[in-house]
Amino acid sequence: MWYMIRQLIFASTISAHYHGNMSVVPLAHSKLTAQGQISVPAKVRQRLGVGPGSVLEWDDEGDRVVVRKAGRFTSEDIHRSLFSKTPRRRTAAEMKAGIRRYIKRRHASR
Repeated sequence: MWYMIRQLIFASTISAHYHGNMSVVPLAHSKLTAQGQISVPAKVRQRLGVGPGSVLEWDDEGDRVVVRKAGRFTSEDIHRSLFSKTPRRRTAAEMKAGIRRYIKRRHASR
């Protein structure tokens, strides 16, 4: 009899906390302060590879908001996206000659 009562109590506690088919178990939880701030849990910081001063992006993807580490782009990445065709390589002598021509043209009217 005691065993049946214990099972009944256990079953009622499970059904009280069951929230439907949870397909994704959250990595961590955060609490929002009155000032609108949150603390990023240690598990999330480690997974994103972020620390103090890191910038996080918040994206709206339909019915959810996704937080990710903000991308940092090097000048080379930006140059590649703007100029798909790479310029041909020039020698140091060609570079110096080009600079000399530019300076002469720039300062010729003065």
